[in-house]
Amino acid sequence: RGIFHNAAKTFLLWVNEEDQTRIISMQQGGDVKGVFERLARGIKAVGDSVKAECGKDFALSEQYGYIHSCPTNLGTGMRASVHVDLPGWTKESVDKLKARCEELCIQPRGTRGESGGQTGCTYDISNKHRLGYSEVQLVQVMIDAVNTLYKEDLEWQKKHGM
Repeated sequence: RGIFHNAAKTFLLWVNEEDQTRIISMQQGGDVKGVFERLARGIKAVGDSVKAECGKDFALSEQYGYIHSCPTNLGTGMRASVHVDLPGWTKESVDKLKARCEELCIQPRGTRGESGGQTGCTYDISNKHRLGYSEVQLVQVMIDAVNTLYKEDLEWQKKHGM
């Protein structure tokens, strides 16, 4: 069990946590394309390494996508997320924010992880779906939804005199 990363800590391989292997690409700022490109290169490199070592590929079902030990990750298994400050939404109503996220096919989490709870006005916003969509579609849903939430947040801030 362990976590392995590059020197910049922008690419990580987490072994035997919730999934057998979790591949993570992340960085500060808004370069989603760069993060996605690094992820694609990393997945290929890890897959090629596994194939060279044991002759096996990642478990892939034509019907269900990649097979994971965590059933919520069935499909692409990809969770694209960004941390974004939404003070207007927070002031208006976290329940309304959750309902809006549902409409936009995304999910808000606190920045402490899946069960870490919410602190302040910073949210981890990610695609809700994994099954039936391509990785590119899921990233685009997340980008479009975050842009929408941000614009709406500015309106809530005006309403609340923030």
